[in-house]
Amino acid sequence: MGDRDWKRREFLQATSAWTGAALGFGWATGFVRGQDSVPLRDVSWLADVQQPPQPPVVLDPPLPALLSPPGAPVISTVEGWRPAREELRRKWLEFLGPMPESRPELRVETVAEEQVDGVLRRRVRYRLEEDLAVEAYLLIPGESIPGRDARGRRAGVVALHPTTNDTIDEIAGVKGEAKNHLGLQLARAGFVVSCPLCFLWHNAPSLPAAVESFKARHPQALGMRKMLYDAQRGVDLLVAHPELVDPRRIGAVGHSLGAKETLYLTAFDDRVRTGVFSEGGIGFPSTNWNASWYLGKAIEQPGFPLNHAQLLALIAPRPFLLLGGEAGPGAADGDRSWPYVEAALPVYRLHGTPSRLGLLNHREGHSLSANSLVKVLDWLKTYTL
Repeated sequence: MGDRDWKRREFLQATSAWTGAALGFGWATGFVRGQDSVPLRDVSWLADVQQPPQPPVVLDPPLPALLSPPGAPVISTVEGWRPAREELRRKWLEFLGPMPESRPELRVETVAEEQVDGVLRRRVRYRLEEDLAVEAYLLIPGESIPGRDARGRRAGVVALHPTTNDTIDEIAGVKGEAKNHLGLQLARAGFVVSCPLCFLWHNAPSLPAAVESFKARHPQALGMRKMLYDAQRGVDLLVAHPELVDPRRIGAVGHSLGAKETLYLTAFDDRVRTGVFSEGGIGFPSTNWNASWYLGKAIEQPGFPLNHAQLLALIAPRPFLLLGGEAGPGAADGDRSWPYVEAALPVYRLHGTPSRLGLLNHREGHSLSANSLVKVLDWLKTYTL
């Protein structure tokens, strides 16, 4: 047995306890359905991720109050927030630029499939845009893995890969270290998982080349708008399998680059019931949001009116968890991310308590560690399954 096989075996043994325990979480969890549907139970550690850091973190300048818009009455009800939310959503989409409003039929084709760890790992190709196809993995738990409802369906998760040349092969467990096989771990825990390919690796020799190709097709759209569109197609891939997936129970998760996509997907697609954002850098200064494949240089202009606390507010009251690694090479979130959570919490509180928004600062650097993964699984299972 090679070193990689030994490491994989050790990781699976180390995580079998939390995977088995996770399989007992939330299978009968009920939801109150509707526009503002909320789960009927919570993770036991919710209060722990809603404690402000000490000493307090203060941004300069501070984030604008979401419920006290300049020149307008203070917003104190959900009814008062809804028009403000729609206006905020409109401003963000206007900034991000246009993508095709009508998404074409997927026309899913199977490229290859195999069984691994009790999961059917299927590589598929589907239409991303009218004349553009892309590949993804669809991970389907076997019948021996709990989690099916009375109709045989499961909750679904869009798992968005980080910056790596192994792209979807890593997150789906084909390549790389087992600790990075997030999509496969989710499938082993009972979710049907889609792992779509980010456009930066769509037959392009470099990230700038991928942006140039995209811009030739959609010159008015930002890279982040393209990522949002593609992530929504990842949701489409799940709901295109109604025999497998309950469309009312969809989650999203991503690390680093994938976390950025998760934030935008959850904010702008109400089909997503909950999200987990791991080390994506919630603040513009935290990471390279000014890159041409994300938001570009406009965010550096003095007085730029948009910020990511607003996106967290668009997600309310749906559960959303941020993970931060605090320090070390590449670490993008931590105590400095708290002001964004704090700014959005008043919007969550309009919908009642508890507010299902929090920051887990695991202080393990730019990683999704095994300890953090326990929390991720618990969060997704509690609020999606």
